[in-house]
Amino acid sequence: MGGPGVGSSSPVDPKRQAIIRYARKAFVKEGYAATKIEPIAREAGVSTATLYALFEGKAQLFTAVIDDAATEFARQMDRFRTIDGDARQQLTRFALAYADFMSDPFVRAVFRLVMAERPRFQAVAQRFFEKGRSTFGATLIGILVDLSKSGALRPLDHPSWAAGNLMGMVEHPVFFIPLVTGDEIRVRRSNAEVVADAVETFLGRYGV
Repeated sequence: MGGPGVGSSSPVDPKRQAIIRYARKAFVKEGYAATKIEPIAREAGVSTATLYALFEGKAQLFTAVIDDAATEFARQMDRFRTIDGDARQQLTRFALAYADFMSDPFVRAVFRLVMAERPRFQAVAQRFFEKGRSTFGATLIGILVDLSKSGALRPLDHPSWAAGNLMGMVEHPVFFIPLVTGDEIRVRRSNAEVVADAVETFLGRYGV
């Protein structure tokens, strides 16, 4: 997944990828401080010596896990860069994909992990959030600019502001509320209902 990270010998090294896969599970479940290296190596089917040959320590392994997760999340959104249809259809398809992604419990678990370890890994956390913002935001901004140029939306002086408005209406109910209250608290509206309301509100402001 993605390009080479800290401590990698190859971008497609199967041993490295196995270590990252099991390390991500361990960090999400146990947190950084409680995670031990030896069980990760055992689960990945490698020796502890092999793990340390690829990653100098737990800090480097954590950095690689978060960078890998960011790359994977970006790849999931790539397929929504080209969407056909009128303004409502394009915005709805993007917003549904974004809502489904942001409402995934695993995605929230990674965000919680990054937030919890931000003081210790500030540069890693900043890189993670910047990658997410640029991936999602750039995709939607591109859609909005094209729709505006075609006359399907009003001229947009600040496409990034418009993108933030739509994404914010989706994020709040499907991501931030569960992030704060816990995954056991379910939003009463479905993702489709949240998206329909958000797109309707957005078109009321920016539609022609």
